[in-house]
Formats: sequence, structure tokens, C-alpha cells
Amino acid sequence: MIRQTLIIQNKLGLHTRAAAKLVDTAKKFESRIELTFRDRAVDAKSIMGLITLGAQKDNEVEVAITGEDEQQALEAIVKLMADKFGED
Repeated sequence: MIRQTLIIQNKLGLHTRAAAKLVDTAKKFESRIELTFRDRAVDAKSIMGLITLGAQKDNEVEVAITGEDEQQALEAIVKLMADKFGED
């Protein structure tokens, strides 16, 4: 298992479009991927779970990934968030 804390950088936070992009990225991998915000963990392959976290710009979220392709999954998610989900 690998874990990393990331900061939501896009101005609208983890809204529907950003959550959909995160789900699309997460579903490319076999690993189990969870996102935790304020002590609440959700499956990163669930758009409803991600939206209900309510993470906003500059909030810290923790990504926890377990599986054969966990390193590749982490790299893809880090890149997606660093690119502000393609926004801004």
C-alpha cells in the first residue's frame, strides 16, 4: 500500500467534472484506490463518493492505493491533480 497527501489545486475543488476525470483515471487501474478527506474515505472509482467528500480548493486529501499497479496509479492521479483536472 502506498499513501500520499495531495492538495486540491483547481479553483472549483472536487466538483462533478473533476470527480468524473478522477474516476476515469482511477478505473484504468486494477488497484484499490481510496481518497480520504476529513476522516472520511471513499472509493476513487465512485463519482458519488468523491462528490460527497466536498473537498474544495487548497484542501488536503490523502490517496491510498493497494495493488499490483499502485505506483502507476499514484503517478496518474498526482499528475491529474497537479494539472488541476485540466481546468484553470
